[in-house]
Amino acid sequence: MSVEITEEFLQQLQDTQSQEQAFRMLMGNYGERLYWHIRRIVVKHEDAEDVFQETCLKVFRNIDRYRGNARQLCPWLYQIATNEALQLLRRQTRFFQSIDSLAPKLTETLMAENDVEGSKPEMLLQKALLTLPTAQRIAFNMRYFDEMSYEEIARVTGKSVATLKTNYHYATERIKTFLKDQI
Repeated sequence: MSVEITEEFLQQLQDTQSQEQAFRMLMGNYGERLYWHIRRIVVKHEDAEDVFQETCLKVFRNIDRYRGNARQLCPWLYQIATNEALQLLRRQTRFFQSIDSLAPKLTETLMAENDVEGSKPEMLLQKALLTLPTAQRIAFNMRYFDEMSYEEIARVTGKSVATLKTNYHYATERIKTFLKDQI
């Protein structure tokens, strides 16, 4: 069931009488997109499910305090999902390591799960994405897969549009280089 995010719908989300039903409609609308956004960050299905559940709980618990307008709701959802996914990755790192150090482990997980829908080219693209620094990977994922504008991505990540354009550019160049080397 698709729902248009309007100011009226936002009021339904924040009204205790209609909140539960409106929340179900919201997740029906964005749940799958959020799950795949999370999955592209954490890679492992079980981790993505856990992060998605945490995201849903956080959204549900905080929706009545949400102060943005209807247009900003989608970026707010992505912001929570992204932060929760990155938090999970941070917990998986060793003391003083960056999230980027998890790339080999994430690639190993990708290969082990081997349930990426599609073919060998899709698997190659996913492997290429895991070679990127986290900031570039997130910017690329939201721009390419989620088709978000740079302005929306900026609301999610807190980075400037110029920084995101640079991250996206470098990400595409690194992906092209990776794919050329694989073929």
